[in-house]
Amino acid sequence: MFIMCCKGEKLVMTNWSITSEEKIYLRELAKKQLEYSMLPIMKEREKLWYNHNDLKGERPMIHFETWTFENDILPKFKCTSEAAQNIELQIYREILNHEFIGDDRVVPSWYNINWNTKFVLFNMKVEAEHATNSQGSESLGHRFKYLISDLQEDMKLIQPTVYSIDKESTLKWKAFVEDILGDILPVKIAMNSLDCCLSQDLVHIMGMETMIYSLVDYPDEFHQIMDIASKDHIKFMKWMEKEEYLLLNNNNNGLGNGSFGFSKDLPQKGFVPGNAISTKDMWGFMDSQETVSISPDMFGEFFFPYYNEVAKNFGLLSYGCCEPVHTIWEKYISKLSGLRKVSISPWCNEEYMGEALKGSSVIYHRKPSPNYVGVGKDLDEVAYSEHISKTLKCAKSCKLEFSFRDVYTLGGQNDKPRKAVEILRTLIEKYWE
Repeated sequence: MFIMCCKGEKLVMTNWSITSEEKIYLRELAKKQLEYSMLPIMKEREKLWYNHNDLKGERPMIHFETWTFENDILPKFKCTSEAAQNIELQIYREILNHEFIGDDRVVPSWYNINWNTKFVLFNMKVEAEHATNSQGSESLGHRFKYLISDLQEDMKLIQPTVYSIDKESTLKWKAFVEDILGDILPVKIAMNSLDCCLSQDLVHIMGMETMIYSLVDYPDEFHQIMDIASKDHIKFMKWMEKEEYLLLNNNNNGLGNGSFGFSKDLPQKGFVPGNAISTKDMWGFMDSQETVSISPDMFGEFFFPYYNEVAKNFGLLSYGCCEPVHTIWEKYISKLSGLRKVSISPWCNEEYMGEALKGSSVIYHRKPSPNYVGVGKDLDEVAYSEHISKTLKCAKSCKLEFSFRDVYTLGGQNDKPRKAVEILRTLIEKYWE
């Protein structure tokens, strides 16, 4: 089956049986997660996140994303069956930050599962080829098998988008997990941010070169597929709303760019607990990393109108990933409906964005360069401190958040993330008011 969030990462499982020994071990691991979740520091962090996301925070928040280098720090799995390893990995992912890093991630007091969803844009199933390391045990990269090579000629391939939720299989998996550890950790169906990354969708289908050339060669056709894609995303979200599949994501729910959804500004005013949830009660996430090579005016013509139409359906919006936003901030991104967080990537003009976000209702969501922690054996503390200090100075009049992402190896020095966070906390105490 597929276990995933709304358009999120898929996990394929075929075997749900586990041994009695695995069940005993998983229950002990669940008790550890519950113990961590009850620590006073978790309640403190939770309060800090709520205040931060609602623009009342007093200090920058910190999250260090681990899934890209978790093989460096994960203990050796004790489970061998497919289903048990799935549960074991998820629990470890909830507690690794507390045990190894010491950032502001909150350990939840429940076990999350996600809807088994299907969303196939234009009914075009895109396949990918993966490259592995010399041992064949780790994926190092991938490429997509593009389905469109000439947009004008291939418009005939565009079909109605297919989407669905398999409620039956989701509830069966929920019951399976509950039987193992439900008396220790409540098992909840949860939903992360509602994600819509239109330029990424198109690159997966046609590749970067075809997408960029199509803006010039076939502008009418490109507007047509952007219109269809944006409307189909909205249709999917509104279908989930009508069928009451939507779940509030204003607690310890992941946003699409390494952050969390804690907020009392959601759901929208007038919401009655127990009533159907609207997309306007929820966080959305969008980015457009694939458009960095085009001019701001071309972004404004071919992409922004469709992004904006989707954004109008969210209560709050977190925008951006690795793309620099300073060139399109004033005329476009700043106009997105409900915008609460914007990614300030390593390629972004920090000084410009610090001035632009000064005193605003948009959080300066900084992504430090991953090179300091992820390249080389040792952490260059002097260079890293200078890097972080610059951010603290540029964003001194903003609401600031740090998300460390795209670190793919620790080079054998597994204490680098913790050391990086400790240095960051020291610099916050020194520079932050």
